[in-house]
Amino acid sequence: MKNLLNNLFELSNKKLQNSNKRYHRFLYDVLLKSNSKFSGIYGSRGVGKTTLLLQIASSLELQSDEILYISCDHPHLADVSLFEFVSEFVKYGGKCILIDEVHEAKNFEQELKSIYDFLDIKVLFSGSSAIKLTNPSFTRRYGMYHLPILSLKEYLELSLDKSFSSFSLENILENHVDISNTITKELEDEKVLKHFEHYLKTGAYPFYFENQDKYTQMVLDTINTILYTDLGSIYNITGDKINSLRKLLTSICVSNPLELSIEALSKKVGVSKVTLYKYIELLHKAELLRHITYEGKRFKSMQKPDKLYLANTTLFSSLCLESKIGTIKESFFTSQVNASSSIYYVDKGDFLVNEKYTFEIGGKDKGFEQVKDIKNSFVVADGIEVGFKNKLPLWLFGFLY
Repeated sequence: MKNLLNNLFELSNKKLQNSNKRYHRFLYDVLLKSNSKFSGIYGSRGVGKTTLLLQIASSLELQSDEILYISCDHPHLADVSLFEFVSEFVKYGGKCILIDEVHEAKNFEQELKSIYDFLDIKVLFSGSSAIKLTNPSFTRRYGMYHLPILSLKEYLELSLDKSFSSFSLENILENHVDISNTITKELEDEKVLKHFEHYLKTGAYPFYFENQDKYTQMVLDTINTILYTDLGSIYNITGDKINSLRKLLTSICVSNPLELSIEALSKKVGVSKVTLYKYIELLHKAELLRHITYEGKRFKSMQKPDKLYLANTTLFSSLCLESKIGTIKESFFTSQVNASSSIYYVDKGDFLVNEKYTFEIGGKDKGFEQVKDIKNSFVVADGIEVGFKNKLPLWLFGFLY
């Protein structure tokens, strides 16, 4: 075990030395200030979890031999007890360990619990978004933090090397005109609608800024890794079933959210309705699919179809050649709002957010006919820089985080 520790120390030092990326995502300050013994970061592949771990490590006031970074998908750690390895590290003065891709470790939930119960060490770990629901005790025992895709705000900060403020949903609804004017003024000669269109195609994943020429292929590789590695290892899904998951994603990519019934979709994918519901749940957990349920289903059993979107707009441009523009805009709205709010779809309007606000999504000429008699209702319009009264620009919802 000592030899393994020495080998991984060498790899860790190299990794930590190359971790000085300047841009910090919004969770950086939260985690750095946290006094929690255990903190977990979960999210989809490619959103920057590893970078975040390494940035935090570089900012901790610890000696180089007191902190260690490991990734559980490394061959050296195959069939190694995570608890025994961390125990060895503690014996040699370890004070903090960063465990990346924790879901790749054998019996990782029990191993983490044992480390928490018996070892005096600070732990930060990252894992697939799918792990947060495999064991509900995670949220009680550890501080769990969700890292979503890049917001439009973060994308602009990375693209333009500028800094912008984020705003709460309530603040945006109450002060959207002033906020929109402030942001467009800060952008100077840059046009927010032009950057918004770019974001819809390429904005979800930070690795866009590392290799723009190969970005689409990198997105496809990320999708495959989520399907074959994350879902495969966590839920023991075999190769033939993975193909059905891919077919499901492609079917949703080219369809309107309510165009396909469960019956039609199950035939198209080639699985039973029971299996299809299971696949939808798994892809939703893995953040490849966004499953929006009908508001009335909260109160009673209803035979009402659910809305299914790809989880972010970049997935549309990577998985299919042509998508419905309205579906892409709704996908943007749900991806940004759902990061911190509950969301359902409704009969009048498109979405009910936080069980209070009704939103109708449309183009710049969209009117209030469908929501005119509904309290706390808003039209969210694409193609406008600044709104008026209860009509807001769609792009502004990219400034929630």
